[in-house]
Amino acid sequence: MTTKTIRSRFAHEIGEACEGCQILEKRIVIPPEPNERRLGVYEYVVEVPPTAIKGSKPSRKAAPASERGTFTRATPDEMGSVIRRLPSR
Repeated sequence: MTTKTIRSRFAHEIGEACEGCQILEKRIVIPPEPNERRLGVYEYVVEVPPTAIKGSKPSRKAAPASERGTFTRATPDEMGSVIRRLPSR
């Protein structure tokens, strides 16, 4: 189980999800002031879900070095768009 600390201005409870993680602990850093309409600052210790193994998804092969710099800019005929010429004033 991996954990990390998140700071938030929103009040969550233990057991809820925050940023896709399960909240384990809650600490109030700055208490809220409802009279002044000011939110508090909360610090959460959350459980990070396990990440997928990097080798599990198929990887794309990089282009060979000889093909990387050989492209050319497309001409208007190749792009298939219409170029409108405006008359000069």
